[in-house]
Amino acid sequence: MSSAPLVSVLVRSHNDAKYAGQTFAALLQQDYPNFELLSCDDDSNDGTAGIIARFPTLRLVPRPPGRYVPGRTLNAMVAASRGEIVVFNNADAEPCSEQYLSLLLQPFADPAVQAAYANQISRPDALKQVCKDHERAFGDGRLAAQWGDFFSLASAAIRREQLLAFPFAEDIQYSEDVEWAKRCRQRGGKIVYVPAAKVLHSHNYSLKQLRRRFYNEGRAEAQIFARRISLVHCLGQSGMETLRDFGYLLRRSAWKELPLAPIRRIIQKFSFYQGARDFLRQRQQR
Repeated sequence: MSSAPLVSVLVRSHNDAKYAGQTFAALLQQDYPNFELLSCDDDSNDGTAGIIARFPTLRLVPRPPGRYVPGRTLNAMVAASRGEIVVFNNADAEPCSEQYLSLLLQPFADPAVQAAYANQISRPDALKQVCKDHERAFGDGRLAAQWGDFFSLASAAIRREQLLAFPFAEDIQYSEDVEWAKRCRQRGGKIVYVPAAKVLHSHNYSLKQLRRRFYNEGRAEAQIFARRISLVHCLGQSGMETLRDFGYLLRRSAWKELPLAPIRRIIQKFSFYQGARDFLRQRQQR
């Protein structure tokens, strides 16, 4: 019998057939001696469910009825779990080593630590612009530490007692991890970044997907923090980030990305601005 505390690893999936097999296999090969693996699939239609069925040791959690709400699914999975610590790992976030889980859990030796999140490495096929954003958001963690409520549930761990006492919000469609982290920090909870715990996780969004993603993140930003940036600030951010993009791409000879890089950046920043603006306008009209 292992003396290590039981850990519950929760995996959400939706049309993740491209990566789910590698992710589940890597999780089952972890060197941490005492964990259970739970899976909840959100009506995938690309064969993800068949891939999950190849791993009979997984414990399946039924999808909550109705439309998908991240917090509702997460809370249902937490309720079904049994571990002292709950690890969240998306089906498209593949651990980079057998030590990933052990490394992610190390900070919990400190009783003050309520949550920890891992280092998300860009996939080999990621656009260089995407790689740059990942390096800024994760990397050594110094930059993200200045962003206040940064947190990512794509690969993270939280004490189960905290999740039962303070569950995920079920009235928000995006950034439920940031909303939870905000409340955790307001309570004085300590959240730790673990750069040595690494997963492969990145997306080469199309322009349409990029607009949708950041529009909804902008709405969530306004809902969580009741704030939005001005159009002038948005344009300034777009310009500064585009200059950083050009420098990064030129240093890596990513010539093919140069023409589209400013378009992608403007869509990202302006969509975020629009989402926050629209949410606050709609709330004022109620």
